Amino acid sequence: MAVVCPECDTPLTIDADEVEEGETMQCDECGADLEIVSIDPIEIAVVDEAGYDDEDAAAHHDDEEDE
Repeated sequence: MAVVCPECDTPLTIDADEVEEGETMQCDECGADLEIVSIDPIEIAVVDEAGYDDEDAAAHHDDEEDE
């Protein structure tokens, strides 16, 4: 299945039979570290030093600071 890198929009071909949820890979074009977050359908997310580069994680972190 083809998905695009969330960093550089390069098409990536990922065979769902050859990857597992939680597995990491690297974009050949920009070098971004990507994690397979879902297999059906295939979804990938950029992994930064703190974990996912995800709005939900940022929102949760902001909520903790307010307390």
